[in-house]
Amino acid sequence: MTLRFPALLLAAFAGALALSGSALATPAKEAPWLPEAAAYRLTLFLGNLEPLPWDDVEAAWSEPHRNSHFSFGALARLDEDSDVKPDKLMDAITSEDRHAVFTEATRLIALRLEEELDRAIAAEGPATAQRAVREARELYRAFADGIAAADSEASKRIGRAWLELASSAGSPGLLGAGTTPTSTEAMATARAVISDYLADNYLPDTFTTRRTLSALPETAVLSGRSVEVPPSLPPGSDIFDQDPLPLLVLNFEEQGIDETDLPLVAYGDMLFDSAQIFGSPARDIGIACSTCHNRSDVNQRLFIPGASHQPGAIDVDGAFFNPIFNDRRDDPIDIPSLRGLRFTGPYGRDGRFASLRDFSRNVIVNEFAGEEPTPFMLDALVAYMLEFDFLPNAMLTVDGRLTSAAPEGARRGEAIFNRPFAGLSDRSCASCHVPDANFLDRQAHDIGSVAQVYEGARAGALDTPTLLGTVYTAPYFHDGSLPTLAAVVVWFDEAKSLGLTEADRDDLTAYLEAVGAADEPYEAFGSENTAFRLAFSELTTFASTLDTLIPQRDAEHILLLVDTVAADLAADASTMSNLAARPDVYALAKGLEEVGAAVRDEDWVAAEASWSAFKSDANAIDERAF
Repeated sequence: MTLRFPALLLAAFAGALALSGSALATPAKEAPWLPEAAAYRLTLFLGNLEPLPWDDVEAAWSEPHRNSHFSFGALARLDEDSDVKPDKLMDAITSEDRHAVFTEATRLIALRLEEELDRAIAAEGPATAQRAVREARELYRAFADGIAAADSEASKRIGRAWLELASSAGSPGLLGAGTTPTSTEAMATARAVISDYLADNYLPDTFTTRRTLSALPETAVLSGRSVEVPPSLPPGSDIFDQDPLPLLVLNFEEQGIDETDLPLVAYGDMLFDSAQIFGSPARDIGIACSTCHNRSDVNQRLFIPGASHQPGAIDVDGAFFNPIFNDRRDDPIDIPSLRGLRFTGPYGRDGRFASLRDFSRNVIVNEFAGEEPTPFMLDALVAYMLEFDFLPNAMLTVDGRLTSAAPEGARRGEAIFNRPFAGLSDRSCASCHVPDANFLDRQAHDIGSVAQVYEGARAGALDTPTLLGTVYTAPYFHDGSLPTLAAVVVWFDEAKSLGLTEADRDDLTAYLEAVGAADEPYEAFGSENTAFRLAFSELTTFASTLDTLIPQRDAEHILLLVDTVAADLAADASTMSNLAARPDVYALAKGLEEVGAAVRDEDWVAAEASWSAFKSDANAIDERAF
């Protein structure tokens, strides 16, 4: 399974905003993709998975991608608005010919781009010309990062050509005023720059067979040069934090202890939010533990085509994050909550890890291809995660009994929950979900929810999950196959022949909902307590760990912290509503980066001076901006 840690920043994917160092900031949300360009990029992504999901490739062209601004897919749009025919592409998909799919998909996008450029040149007025240019440029997005990676000069030259096309297309003005005519000659000159490059690189007679499908231009592939295209998520992906933001309950905070007084915990908090502990591609696209486990809870909106079968699920042993760890099965799992983690061992869906430390190392190294973490990193991560607590629930005592605040139906359901059933081998629901043990038994059971994969196979035992907080973690079961707690009750009744009446089902559902509820499940924000202030406070808290690390001259862990926090501070500054304070936060991020630069130079006097200046500036910003 995947670890995901409290995402500090309101972000999703598109690329990363970088400071001058090597650190990546939180990704920014992408502009909408055109259906054809989206289908192409999704095809490239899926084409690099093993085994290749051919049904998904076909769906990429026939259906709108998730969260699309269009209600139709690429094929429908081509049929309606284009003379470019997808027949050869669809034949290649049907025959499951990977190279042919790449060839025909690439040619299709290039021909569509040329078609829109033809329309722009032939347009009778500026409005039509501008619309065609915009369409063409959006199609060009399908190739843009490959060109930029392989040939920066060509990328700049084509970028200037797009600007010239847009400016020479003229303007229809506003209400008859400000109209400028189209310069067909200038448009043709600019268009030639783009078309010549397309002819050589995306419309050749044949394409070189590629081990990795990417938007690299053909001339770059033929050159034999090693060119790396930055990893990217396909259109339809969503790695934003869920909204509303889950309430994070930390054991030390409830006791009135400040995280700045707990440097090990504070460092672990930073690691939980850092993509730097993972390998590529997770690190490069900004995925951290908090991407999946949003503030210790479940990020119910997380979705990556080819790795997720539904929002809130991810296949962490597939081909994308770490090919070496690929089990060659399409088996995404529902992201589990990490609330109350110190009570919920063993860890992993099948309970294979008795140790949270071993589980965390497996996530970093095996699932996300990160380098071997240091003992200090694992100590810090574990120390932080062990502070995760369950949400307070006034309807439930600490030993798992309902209080008078629970509804009457839930009370009747409590009796059913504790009743032995013949279909459960004379055990009750409470036999596994033990109320006075946080509704778990620390064992794995085969309840028949995992499909038998071959004749005579043992389906598999799964770790008993807690029922606390489950109202906010739908859907249910390891694969998220059941949408509601009511559906879970129905499944057990039917699968285990419990013989429940409709009233029994309703009461048992009411009980599960009472047990799984919370008094305040979501973070409350007001004029003083804003999302940005929360992020700013957390980031500066992380930085406070430098009070311990700098005197120890611990360069490795200092640089990991600085590279993460400096970039995230800058990224968060872009979300500030207090525009006057935004330059101060950017400067603060730069100051933290200066700490890292001094450490890299082993200039500890300068590092200490930069750190002192950072603390002073952070306090001043806190007073002025909030």
